[in-house]
Amino acid sequence: MNHSMELRHLRYALAAADYGSFRCAARVIGIQESALSRRIRDLEDEIGVSLFVRHHGGVHLTQAGERFICQVRAALNQIRYATTDAGTMGRGECGAVKVGIYSSLASGFLADLFNTHHEVEPGVRLDLVDGISAMHVMAVRRHHIDVAFVVGHPPFLNCDAEHLWSERVFVVLPQRHELAERDAISWDELRGQAFIVSETEPGPEIHDYLLKHLSDLGYRPTIERQAVFRDTLLQMVALGRGLTLTSEATTAVPGAGIVYRPLDASELPFNAVWCPRNDNPALRRFLSLARAVKRRRQHAPAIAFPRSERNISQIDHHIEGSCGAN
Repeated sequence: MNHSMELRHLRYALAAADYGSFRCAARVIGIQESALSRRIRDLEDEIGVSLFVRHHGGVHLTQAGERFICQVRAALNQIRYATTDAGTMGRGECGAVKVGIYSSLASGFLADLFNTHHEVEPGVRLDLVDGISAMHVMAVRRHHIDVAFVVGHPPFLNCDAEHLWSERVFVVLPQRHELAERDAISWDELRGQAFIVSETEPGPEIHDYLLKHLSDLGYRPTIERQAVFRDTLLQMVALGRGLTLTSEATTAVPGAGIVYRPLDASELPFNAVWCPRNDNPALRRFLSLARAVKRRRQHAPAIAFPRSERNISQIDHHIEGSCGAN
């Protein structure tokens, strides 16, 4: 017998045991009673034991049949669970997405995306990895991470990329600094200012960013590197050791003795980068959700998704409805 017939035999035997009658089981399944009886007989011949006692009122299980049916029921339930689990995994409704990040999660696009993902994809875990853009892109190529959100436009060889959002650049100053009274600061006003950056990320990129823009104005800035993390760096700014730069998302975190002021019209573009050969179904759903959040922030930033929503198409429905109302 082939394997599909064996599985069908097991289901016939289960139905007969549940209904206590070949006739009732055959009617529920939708086959002839004679066909069901014959298949169960084949199954008994195959395993070498009688499973049922036949009588005029129906059938009942033998002692061997009771033990056999109990084990078959558990096995079929396990098969049903495995099938459901595989389907869920294949649709990207469970599993994990490994995400490389560069921007702060204090506010902005990433905070919005991750909060929304938690609401609509509760079965998918997001594993976050900090790092610089170049390191993330290399990790994407090697399939060490699924997707990276990187700043600027580094080389995306063998990767797909999509621009999702931009963040304004802010100057971090001591509260008592002369420029702290300004609503916004221009690059010209930063001539002659001393800067401090961290030796850890994103300090080196801030260093290069300052050099590029101030050197374009014919001025080479004084930039001091410090072997400290961001929190300590901001405290050093408050103590007057120098100014620094940060992205818009980090300004949601207050710091004692400092202020944030936007820098001219300067913006940092952020892109999602992923490998087109990555077959993680949860990644495809994550990217679709990122695009939906992008549209939401562009057209209807005030939309709040009900906790009962569980798929991206419903998000798009909210977005389209809001856009139509504008």
